[in-house]
Amino acid sequence: MDNSDVHMIYVLLDGVGDLPHPDLDGKTPLEAANTPILDKIARNGVIGEVISVGKGIAPESDIAVFNMLGYKFNHSEYVGRGVIEAIGIGIDFKDGDLALRGNYSTLDEKGMIIDRRAGRNIEKEDGYGIAKEIEEKINLSSADASVVVSPTIGHRVTVRIRTNSRLSSKITNTDPAYSNIGGMGVAKTVGDLLKIEKCLPLEDTKESKFTANLVNEFSENAIKIMRESEINKRRMVQNKKQLSCILLRDAGNKYPDVIPINEKYGMNFSCIVDMPVELGISKVLKMKAFEAGGLTDYEEKAKVAAKSMETQNSIYVHLKGPDEFGHDGDAIGKMKNIEEIDRRFFKTLVENIDSSKVAIVISADHSTPCINKGHSDDPVPVLVSGDFIKNDGTTRMTEQQAKKGSIGLLQGAEVVTKSLELIKSQI
Repeated sequence: MDNSDVHMIYVLLDGVGDLPHPDLDGKTPLEAANTPILDKIARNGVIGEVISVGKGIAPESDIAVFNMLGYKFNHSEYVGRGVIEAIGIGIDFKDGDLALRGNYSTLDEKGMIIDRRAGRNIEKEDGYGIAKEIEEKINLSSADASVVVSPTIGHRVTVRIRTNSRLSSKITNTDPAYSNIGGMGVAKTVGDLLKIEKCLPLEDTKESKFTANLVNEFSENAIKIMRESEINKRRMVQNKKQLSCILLRDAGNKYPDVIPINEKYGMNFSCIVDMPVELGISKVLKMKAFEAGGLTDYEEKAKVAAKSMETQNSIYVHLKGPDEFGHDGDAIGKMKNIEEIDRRFFKTLVENIDSSKVAIVISADHSTPCINKGHSDDPVPVLVSGDFIKNDGTTRMTEQQAKKGSIGLLQGAEVVTKSLELIKSQI
């Protein structure tokens, strides 16, 4: 049989992997959570572990999701998350432009970063208002330079800089929490005292030096404009965190060239995604994206995923929730979010599919341990379930059970192919 005979719902729980936490009596959120539906799915399947990008790499979501969909890039081939997000939100982007991912962040009087996410939940009118001010008032030394600043969700921003000459992606981040390694964002282990970093050229070329200088000018201009903004003066009176600067990372300067996902697997492969980065990935891979409500409309997402099996072979569903709690260091909140996803998403999903015909594959793009408050390279579980899958003794989807599962240890780029092999061998 070929892949077009398979029906598979592929769910990535963003950042769900974790480490034992004292607030959960030494358990991980997956172990501590009450998840009767996930447990039922686990008893109907087999489990294993995945290192999404590579040992020693604490990946950002973009490169992790690409890998979990079967796309492994050499460092030199990757275009950078800035480009993927720009494509995802529809910014006009062409080869030679510079796209960067950004965070609205809060600085103190001495220029120290006191909140990398400026309170995380930023009102749209404030985020868009400040962005418009920066676009209108910015004054760069390159007379032909133009800037687009596009807020996305919460504290997140995408920035595109264009000049008549080609800009370089070979520059460092100004965000001190992430390194730029060959275009891939990798989380750094950092302390509490952070400052916005100077953008440096990574190559001894005129292009790289010119671009780094332009990014530093953007940062300096933006800080001044934001400091003088009436929006921030009003936020101060309202006791809200200041939008003091934009921390930049993940520079890219070229449109990605990849094999479309349907061509790669020989099947109708679609998705349900919300965040700019996953929307960008869906556009780059030419993957049909279904509308299915907002970030936490779990029942709607489950119903749309189930219904898609009438026309699609596979649908990738990305659920953002657990990652946010990991970044906040909130192990109890993460556990409760997993329970909510079980109660609302997975319950609705199993009620609306025929598990004798449709397989469920569940994993994560990466681990976000609450004790780290950031991504890590720890393996995450992968579960392949269906009535036709012979159970390997798995009873729960947890990090510990994943270590003993029959699937073994996979690389992220192997997950889809391995899942398809398992399903086809047992249907």
